[in-house]
Amino acid sequence: MNDAHSKNALVVIWSSKDPEVAMNMVFMYCKNSKIHGWWESVKLVVWGPSAKLLSENENLQTELSYMKKEGVEILACKACADQYGVSEALKELGCKVIYMGQPLTDYLKQGLHVLTF
Repeated sequence: MNDAHSKNALVVIWSSKDPEVAMNMVFMYCKNSKIHGWWESVKLVVWGPSAKLLSENENLQTELSYMKKEGVEILACKACADQYGVSEALKELGCKVIYMGQPLTDYLKQGLHVLTF
């Protein structure tokens, strides 16, 4: 990834198990970032307790599908998802379930903007 692109790329780490944080901050900002062109690239990383919440909450699943349609890339930490027993459920929702330690390290080294909720 070149420098120009990294300045217009956002990675959002979502780890909160609070559905209000998900709906009213994380999902809203990710979706609107793509709709309004605030960021060229937006990646949402489902990490930790948010993995279990997403696997159980139908409202969040619906919003996730809207975000995907707008072009937000959805990733989920495989280690976390496996711990909660939800890897398959997240895959069925269209999440790319992968080990995230190295990708996150790469994003940081490439200078991508990273937000954590």
